[in-house]
Amino acid sequence: MSLSQPTRPLRDSTINIRLNRQQRNTIDRAAQTLGKNRSDFVLEIACREAENVLLDQAYIAVNEDTFQTLCQLLDNPPAPSPGLRKLMAAKAPW
Repeated sequence: MSLSQPTRPLRDSTINIRLNRQQRNTIDRAAQTLGKNRSDFVLEIACREAENVLLDQAYIAVNEDTFQTLCQLLDNPPAPSPGLRKLMAAKAPW
């Protein structure tokens, strides 16, 4: 049985950027720290930040009753409990 590398999705587009030597060195050091190459590191960080920007722009419309219920929940948060502590300690799925 051979252990093969997981396959990466085909990369068929490019992005070219200019940066100064200090920026490149900082990126390279960070990438190396995480065991990544420069391209993988920059792509991962850029995609993560892009997702954050898009998530911050989400707009959710609700009716008045739902909005009032939400406001009441925000004004009166639940008391700490083991389940709530576990939930708050969990890493976000995104």
